Amino acid sequence: MRKGVAQLAPRIISLMRTESGLLGRSIATVGTSGRAATWGPSVTAPQASHRSLQPTAYREALRAQAGMQQRGMFIQTQPTPNPSSLMFLPGTAVSESGSKDFSNPREGVASPLAKRLFAIDGVTNVFFGSDFVTVTKNDDLAWNMLKPEVFAAIMEHFTSGDPLFTDADTAASTSNTAIHEDDSEVVAMIKELLETRIRPAVQEDGGDIQFQGFDEDSGRVVLKMQGACSGCPSSAVTLKSGIENMLMHYIPEVKEVVEAPPDEAESAGLSEFAKLEAQLSH
Repeated sequence: MRKGVAQLAPRIISLMRTESGLLGRSIATVGTSGRAATWGPSVTAPQASHRSLQPTAYREALRAQAGMQQRGMFIQTQPTPNPSSLMFLPGTAVSESGSKDFSNPREGVASPLAKRLFAIDGVTNVFFGSDFVTVTKNDDLAWNMLKPEVFAAIMEHFTSGDPLFTDADTAASTSNTAIHEDDSEVVAMIKELLETRIRPAVQEDGGDIQFQGFDEDSGRVVLKMQGACSGCPSSAVTLKSGIENMLMHYIPEVKEVVEAPPDEAESAGLSEFAKLEAQLSH
């Protein structure tokens, strides 16, 4: 017997917000009458008649939501300064070896979770933090249409037993703020500030920063923005008013902070991804 959308979709029983570390994170208790409530994502089921969501994907998302009552999956969402990026917190560790950024599906092949997320129409970037996943979408789709599929992909990964990465190189830590013996005193101080004062604040907004280099002659620090910070309308303000001011205040040798341009591999990946999206839209 076929069940209607109203029967399959979970009922949101309560919604609450706290101010101690969870400000902005929506938390919902999901359950059905006659059952003990279990934790699940705060999802509002999309309208079945919406044309932008394929029927098969829609049914799978609804089945995944219904299955959360038995599996007890607890996912929180948190907005970021970038309206195109949203943080998903599964309530468990995500990337314990350091943050990972995937700017296109080709890079995402190295991670089963990233592959699942890039398979969702409209997802353009996937970022793994220590306990969160940041998903970035294009501007053509609304979050209320993408959330059910993202929730389903994350839940499927964490209940499947699949590893986060399929190769050792990707799984290895890529932190470049570690201080090395051959670093100059200035570079060591820059890395120390990035690691202890700047990165933790940026990660709270669903992103990260990579140190790319320091030019002693010009005093220029080059950083790469990742996750929600990449392409964020306010990233330029963060870079100049926040990071640059702090580094210049504590380290007189620093005269300027700039964002690194996309490398050749990243540019090629973005170009191919744009071509693929154009073909699919025709």
